[in-house]
Amino acid sequence: MLALGLVSLPLWAAPTVEMWKDPNCGCCTAWAEHMEENGFEVTQHATSEMSTLKREQGVHPQLASCHTAKVGEHVIEGHVPASDVKRLLESDAEPAVLAVPGMPQGSPGMETGREDEYAVYLWRDGEQPEVFSQYPQSQ
Repeated sequence: MLALGLVSLPLWAAPTVEMWKDPNCGCCTAWAEHMEENGFEVTQHATSEMSTLKREQGVHPQLASCHTAKVGEHVIEGHVPASDVKRLLESDAEPAVLAVPGMPQGSPGMETGREDEYAVYLWRDGEQPEVFSQYPQSQ
């Protein structure tokens, strides 16, 4: 009789996150660690040309934060939770910017003991940004 062992395989395989950040920013590195802890593979690039990079990636100035990332065709701006990135990727949506403007306390990479309310916005060129998620989430 042949016995088969159960192998635990991840149900979701995340693509690589390409992240650009200022060389001196620690919260960006903390966000990358949050993404890795949630199954993403993150490649970090340090640059002092963040403003230029954001313009090239189509990040609206009102949605800007400290770091900018690409996941497939999507741009991830700032401290977006990994769960929202996964939800966007699983939706088969056309390319978009998913952003947390500024640097709200309590967002991934900004864990300081204080939790600000913040929103994750979804934006596509030619459309108005819309709220994708709200934090902290209701229990």
